[in-house]
Amino acid sequence: MSSAVLPTGDAWELDGRTVLVRVDFNVPVTPGPDGPEVADDFRIRTAIPLFQDLQARGARVVACTHFGRPHGRVDARYAVEPIRRRLDELCPGVELLENLRFDPGEESNDPAFGASLVQGRDVYVNEAFGASHRAHASVMVPPRLVPSAAGPNLRREVSFLLDALEEPARPFVAIVGGAKVADKLGVVRALAQRADTVIVGGAMAYTFELAAGRAVGASLVDESAVASCRDLLATGKVVIPVDTRGLAVGVPVGEGGGDAEPVDFGAQIPEGAEGFDIGARSVDLFAQTLAPARTVFWNGPLGFFEDPRFAVGTEAIARLVASSSALSIVGGGDSAAALKRFGLEAQIDFVSSGGGASLELLEFGDLPGLRALREGRAS
Repeated sequence: MSSAVLPTGDAWELDGRTVLVRVDFNVPVTPGPDGPEVADDFRIRTAIPLFQDLQARGARVVACTHFGRPHGRVDARYAVEPIRRRLDELCPGVELLENLRFDPGEESNDPAFGASLVQGRDVYVNEAFGASHRAHASVMVPPRLVPSAAGPNLRREVSFLLDALEEPARPFVAIVGGAKVADKLGVVRALAQRADTVIVGGAMAYTFELAAGRAVGASLVDESAVASCRDLLATGKVVIPVDTRGLAVGVPVGEGGGDAEPVDFGAQIPEGAEGFDIGARSVDLFAQTLAPARTVFWNGPLGFFEDPRFAVGTEAIARLVASSSALSIVGGGDSAAALKRFGLEAQIDFVSSGGGASLELLEFGDLPGLRALREGRAS
């Protein structure tokens, strides 16, 4: 599927009409002198050109977003007022509805709630790629009821993540990390079919190591996924760590083990010890694997990078990807957060706004929100 098949709304006559735009303004908010304020307005700023274009065409613009996890009830901690204030500073005249997730109908994909969003509104634009993998009311219902289109940023995300990887410049190397192997087995399978090599790191790598016959100590593993990991290793395309940095036997882990000094293990982790990061030999191996790449896709940290003691592997990979001459695509989520922490965002060709959405798009080739747009009313 190409982004070209998504409706654009470029030919709409909008003078005097009202446009509902589904955005993803799930941004960090911190306490300020006059109340909560937006700490990072990047997601808001990316939508401003669309808002300004719609306004210039004579439209009244109404935006809607989720914010946090209020679980279907009104919770003052997740009110959108600080986001609304920042939006008004950046693009006056755009109305922002209250948090969609204050209503249980949003996450349950309730048709009545979805219909209420477009009542009195003429057309709908989905500009929330990061929410388009969820079959929620604000994504699924409006396209059935009013003329609907994909926003420019959503189309750009789809183009990079599908079109650029459908016939990638080779060698194509993918890097997949994170904690839960079960959540990413599908995307590893999909990438193993497309890529020349798939590097696996993070806590999910310990299940692969167990499948390879190694001792993993007390490291996080998913016994139910061992057979699947063994099958993926048998393809010859999956590269896993060859050493580990972690905490020794008897050290309480908690939030990474307090102030305990990390220990460098080899390929075998002693019983009772736990791995939290890749070691220096793994960094060297991964660097060699990435060196000839002409296309690189990365999603997921290589270790518990929130703790500086175990951020070495993730930072090393981030710097390798950023310095590579390959087309670099980063699949949002924790990988994007790591790039920001290490000041490397500007050196990446494309950073997705949606970690979960980018993975599902790569795994399945489509998303519920994209299907809704294609099957809905385009005019």
